[in-house]
Amino acid sequence: MTASSEAKEITIVREFAAPRELLWKVWTEPHHIEKWWGPKGFDTRVKKVELSFGGRFVYVMTGPDGTEYPVSGKVIEIIPFEKIVSTDEFGDGEGNEHPGIDLPQGLIVTVVFEDLGGSTRMTLTISHPTAGDRKKHEAMGVVAGWNSSFDKMDEYLAELQ
Repeated sequence: MTASSEAKEITIVREFAAPRELLWKVWTEPHHIEKWWGPKGFDTRVKKVELSFGGRFVYVMTGPDGTEYPVSGKVIEIIPFEKIVSTDEFGDGEGNEHPGIDLPQGLIVTVVFEDLGGSTRMTLTISHPTAGDRKKHEAMGVVAGWNSSFDKMDEYLAELQ
C-alpha cells in the first residue's frame, strides 16, 4: 500500500467477545442491525438488505431530534463469514439525500471478520477517492460515530450470549 492510498483510508479495528458466525449475523440480518447501527442516541430502520453480489442495502438512521439520515450501498464483494465490500452512499438511492450538507462521495467500505477462536476481530476500512474526502469525513466525526455504533454492538452481543 502506498502512502497516497493510505491517506485516503480510515481503518477501525475492534475485537468482539463473540464467535465470528454470530458477529456476521449481527452485521447482516435486519432485526440485528436495527439494535446497534448508528451512534448512541440514534435509532435505525432497515428498509432493504440484499446480501449478494450487486445487492443493495438501505438503512435510515433517526437522530435524537427526529432528523432522518438515509444511507445505502451496493455489495461489490461478499465472502460469507469473512468479508463484505460495498459502496457507502449518503442517501437512500431514491433521491432522499442530506440537503445542505457537503458530504464525501464515492466511499467503499470493506469489513473483514477474523475468527480468533471464540472471539472475532473486525476490521472496517473506509476508502475515499481523495485525501480531502477522507479529511472531510473525519471532520464529520465518522470515527467516533462508528466506535459508538460498535460500543452498541458490543452491548448487544453480550445480551445475545
